[in-house]
Amino acid sequence: MKIAVSAKGTDLTSEVDPRFGRAAYILIVDTDTFDFEVIDNSNNSKAFKGAGIQAASNVCERGAKVLLTGYCGPKAFDVVEAAGIKVVSDMEGKVKDAVDIFLSGNFSYTNSANAFAHW
Repeated sequence: MKIAVSAKGTDLTSEVDPRFGRAAYILIVDTDTFDFEVIDNSNNSKAFKGAGIQAASNVCERGAKVLLTGYCGPKAFDVVEAAGIKVVSDMEGKVKDAVDIFLSGNFSYTNSANAFAHW
């Protein structure tokens, strides 16, 4: 399964970026092999508006089924939810740790955005 993780860096030892739409990077991780693709999200991190929507669109296009992040705003949440992507909020630590938590089943999916628009 492919999962998306908001990240401050470009590898699995990077810290989870608490912001989804304005994260520096988004890693698309294959949970079977831990192979990953890096999405450079730097253009969105500086966007005046629409950062969450664009980041969510990038995740949808890569075929992710789950998003692991700290905070997800309402517009981004609506996009990923419409695409059938489940969201796990309040993630922190290293990307690999977040993926391990997901694989262990020690998490809960969120039912709504947990950040205000333009956070």
